[in-house]
Amino acid sequence: MKQPRDLGETMVVAHAVVAAEEGLSVTVLIDDGRGAQIATAEINRLRRLRAAGRNVGSIGLVSTLTVLERTATTPHLPDRAAMRTTYARLRALDDGLPPIENTNLLASARWN
Repeated sequence: MKQPRDLGETMVVAHAVVAAEEGLSVTVLIDDGRGAQIATAEINRLRRLRAAGRNVGSIGLVSTLTVLERTATTPHLPDRAAMRTTYARLRALDDGLPPIENTNLLASARWN
């Protein structure tokens, strides 16, 4: 809460925690390093509670890179050009994404 730029991620995690503590399984999409750290800490806390016998749900953490990896070679992202275009658009809106060259999204094995 001391960093206003982390407020969005903090709110996403807070909502997920409330749902998980009610027994639901929730997946959050977070790229920001600090937001992912907060989410991971809560995921671990919920695991400890479950191990102690508490009836709590879970939080899954997914990143934009994971979504793009799973969408590669589908009609949504059929080729590298589509991946580059989509990634450039997303990166313009998300300062947490690294340059596409620093990911494995264009790896040849993915597009064979």
